[in-house]
Amino acid sequence: MSEEIKKSEYSADSIQALEGMEHVRMRPSMYIGDVGVRGLHHLVYEVVDNSIDEAMAGHCDKIDVWINEDNSISVLDNGRGIPVGIHKKEGVSALQVVMTKIGAGGKFDKDSYKVSGGLHGVGVSCVNALSKPLKATVYKDGKIWEQEYEEGKALYPVRAVGDTDKRGTMVTFLPDKSIFKETTEFNYETLASRMRELSFLNQGLTISITDKRNKDEKGEFIGEVFHSTKGLAEFVEYLDAAREQLISTVISVSGEKNGIPVEVAMVYNTSYSENLHSYVNNINTHEGGTHLSGFRRGLTHTLKKYAEASGMLSKLKFDIAGDDFREGLTAIISVKVAEPQFEGQTKTKLGNREVSAAVSQAVSEMLTDYLEENPDDAKIIVQKVILAAQARHAATKAREMVQRKTVMSIGGLPGKLSDCSETDPAKCEVFLVEGDSAGGTAKQGRDRFFQAILPLRGKILNVEKAMQHKVFENEEIKNIFTALGVTIGTEEDSKALNLSKLRYHKIVIMCDADVDGSHIATLILTFFYRYMKELIEKGHIYIAAPPLYLVKRGAKGKGEYAWDDDQRDRLVLKYGDNAKIQRYKGLGEMNAVQLWETTMDPERRTMRQVIIENDVEADRVFSMLMGDEVPPRREFIEKNAIYANIDA
Repeated sequence: MSEEIKKSEYSADSIQALEGMEHVRMRPSMYIGDVGVRGLHHLVYEVVDNSIDEAMAGHCDKIDVWINEDNSISVLDNGRGIPVGIHKKEGVSALQVVMTKIGAGGKFDKDSYKVSGGLHGVGVSCVNALSKPLKATVYKDGKIWEQEYEEGKALYPVRAVGDTDKRGTMVTFLPDKSIFKETTEFNYETLASRMRELSFLNQGLTISITDKRNKDEKGEFIGEVFHSTKGLAEFVEYLDAAREQLISTVISVSGEKNGIPVEVAMVYNTSYSENLHSYVNNINTHEGGTHLSGFRRGLTHTLKKYAEASGMLSKLKFDIAGDDFREGLTAIISVKVAEPQFEGQTKTKLGNREVSAAVSQAVSEMLTDYLEENPDDAKIIVQKVILAAQARHAATKAREMVQRKTVMSIGGLPGKLSDCSETDPAKCEVFLVEGDSAGGTAKQGRDRFFQAILPLRGKILNVEKAMQHKVFENEEIKNIFTALGVTIGTEEDSKALNLSKLRYHKIVIMCDADVDGSHIATLILTFFYRYMKELIEKGHIYIAAPPLYLVKRGAKGKGEYAWDDDQRDRLVLKYGDNAKIQRYKGLGEMNAVQLWETTMDPERRTMRQVIIENDVEADRVFSMLMGDEVPPRREFIEKNAIYANIDA
């Protein structure tokens, strides 16, 4: 047998029996989703979840998180402390077992934790496997215990290093750069948003976060302390701070139904969007599930029963749909389930059937009591529902016009669309370009085989302030629907999106690199978030990044492009006194060749993919930036903008 045949032979020796921690390092995305920015931050959430589990079990009321100077993370709680005694089966400290064995931990013991967020059993051991180094410190039984690890392996046995009167656990870890090659730098705002969310979901728990890499004007480390005394009711108030409320108080309930702890808080506002956020054991279930179905059923049944009894529906000529009861509604649904069954490993959809009835019953009782005790508010809510039904009826007709135009052949495509010749959607991309001038340049510069151009006239409608039928009647928005080939609305769900005919898998927003361009891009993003959210969730939406400057050596030199002021300044230093700077105020100032090589050429361009890191925070920011309330928007702009003209 030749040497080559021997090498390719598939035998028993070819099977790799990887230990748990080795498998985590070889296939990290199976455990934390990806090894990019999202997966990096997920490491922090896994460690914090351990402390949250202690809080839910009633043993912890304070969690401190630090982003250290070297970009490592420290998480400290005042819980019971991970056990340090010798594990009978493994023959080493229980702390070492928890930190180095996949599937080890107290979460599988119902006596230790009745409810837990991380039931896949990877938790902190997974973080350990992907860190270099990690240190665990336990304050327990009057002693300070510690152990350090590299790539998930203990460097020495657990040892006592001092005495203490504290209790709790502290974990400090530095993500392994050989795993997280894209970046190992944590974003403070991303982590702070999650800590704020957890404080609302765990009433009475104090969570602090401190960024030791940055200081404020007073020379103190950037940081925040989150503590909620009202829980979900306070969460709803936070989310709706930029919206005008229809009723004076948040409707809320907290209790146990059929052995399942259920918390619900909701309020109606003057907006036209539905904002429901659901959680199971502190996990944001983006795709909903049985708890969300139970909420919708309880809400619709109770409100419809009240509205019919009040006689306010007698003059309505068509039926009220479930959507009508949820227009302008902001609600948080949180349940604690001992053995949650999630559909898929991403924990985004709850499957436990028993939860639906529990939530439906809780919502029905809560709403019945509220409507009877607050007849004025009840009348306002029913009037809002009737208006929503009338608007939906008008929107259905407007949407049907869009649908008819969309399902037509190529002749039904918008006249301004310059389509590509490729027919495989996976290979096609469309640029939504601000204005006819830039659209003309883009048409000349594109690759006609796979790139399509759709020029948009001026600023599209702000959908955050518009009724649904106005959205579907808007010419620019109709053109977007028609060009993309997407339909919206079914008999069951008027907001459901049908992506089966999507004509382009890359949808690129390409606007000028100035204030007006940013505003137009935000308007388009608001439209996609409110009406085509699934396109964002499936990774189809991108933002082009045209350069701000061209820096040349002398008037005739070829020069280099700069995308920010720092890059420009470095090029000016490089070219010295002979440097000439050209500022691009708009896409139309570039010729077709320049636009292609800087912004449209797949080999050289930079594009930012739009993702939703935190759905709750995204909802809040869109309503604040694009809604009617000026003060929250002004405060946000003053805090975040480098330069801005602030008006209404």
